[in-house]
Amino acid sequence: MSFSAVDVITTKRDGSALSDGQITWVLEAYQRGEVAEEQMSALLMAVFFRGMADRELRTWTDCMIASGETLNLGGLSRPSVDKHSTGGVGDKISLILAPLVAACGACVPQLSGRGLGHTGGTLDKLESIPGWRAALTNDEIRTQLESVGAVICAAGAGLAPIDRRLYALRDVTGTVESIPLISSSIMSKKIAEGTHALVLDVKVGRGAFIKTIERARELASTMVALGESHGVATVARLTAMDQPLGRAVGNALEVVESVDVLRGGGPSDVRDLTLALAREMLGLVGIDVDPAVKLDDGSAYDVYRSMIQAQGGDPDAVLTPAPIHDVITADTSGFVTVVDALGVGVAAWRLGAGRARKEDPVSAGAGVICLVREGDRVEVGEPLFELYADDDEHLARGREALRGAATIGDDVPVSIGILLERITK
Repeated sequence: MSFSAVDVITTKRDGSALSDGQITWVLEAYQRGEVAEEQMSALLMAVFFRGMADRELRTWTDCMIASGETLNLGGLSRPSVDKHSTGGVGDKISLILAPLVAACGACVPQLSGRGLGHTGGTLDKLESIPGWRAALTNDEIRTQLESVGAVICAAGAGLAPIDRRLYALRDVTGTVESIPLISSSIMSKKIAEGTHALVLDVKVGRGAFIKTIERARELASTMVALGESHGVATVARLTAMDQPLGRAVGNALEVVESVDVLRGGGPSDVRDLTLALAREMLGLVGIDVDPAVKLDDGSAYDVYRSMIQAQGGDPDAVLTPAPIHDVITADTSGFVTVVDALGVGVAAWRLGAGRARKEDPVSAGAGVICLVREGDRVEVGEPLFELYADDDEHLARGREALRGAATIGDDVPVSIGILLERITK
């Protein structure tokens, strides 16, 4: 059958479901350059308002996967399982989780990205380690998974390449927040990656992309269904992102904190979430090992060191914060009722740790150390945040962004915990 872009757009605009043929044709024609950017923009807007039925979304995702290559993880000596986070402030979990789960007997192909805006990127954090490289070939990924058990690297340009074009278009057309489009974007790459199982960490709260538990639940359920329909065992955890995860927010700062956790220390919330996600990952691939044991006995740290070395990095390199330093102190006494993850994330970005555009450079040593958590008691003049920047201009921007990031009141706030809900098929 022959189709036209206008017919596809108007079908979805008017609330009807697109046929498999329409979806396949429009995405393939767009990839060939036969559907104009403004036409695809109109279709994305129609999807934003009209949504997609399950069948439409499966077909859309299938076409995104088929737009490029897939990574074959068959033949490895241990089962593969991955984790994806929807992004938060201070979210350094992957740096600990990948070697931990590998130490327990699985292999973890953690294909990651770079940060944009107030949320940090795993690759940016690891690139603060001298010599470490993010770009690996498919053969290098397989070899490292077999020898080390874990790899954290950039997703190859060949995996779901149409997603890059669609994401860029969504970014400039106000259609980023569509749950079907978010789901297909994330899951097409994870399915193309070839992993046997997947755990999704869906952040919800002030510092997350998704602000409400209802939207987070909808997104998680949609992605779980997509994974299961493509033969990938998938579970999602909804986790709180009202305050930053851990204390360090910034690239090298977060690597240092991750190593602290791998060596038996670090903030309790980072450790607790890492172990919860590790148990989910191991359960999906049938490995009956307590990850807390492997974290405490140094096994996970050993795998981390091997993983960094395998990608050219120096695990013994001393990672120092940026040279310009400042402290923000409490202007009243009381209990810390809010540590606003969004405010802290924006501050780290403006200090130099993040980027506004994908091509922008980032500072390895810039960022924020949160010296207090919600519920802490503070006195007037007590330090709340430490700021690090490469120059005074960035420091001033970061300091301004932190204005009001900590709220102090008379009453102890109610703690809701970091683990909110578990979503399965």
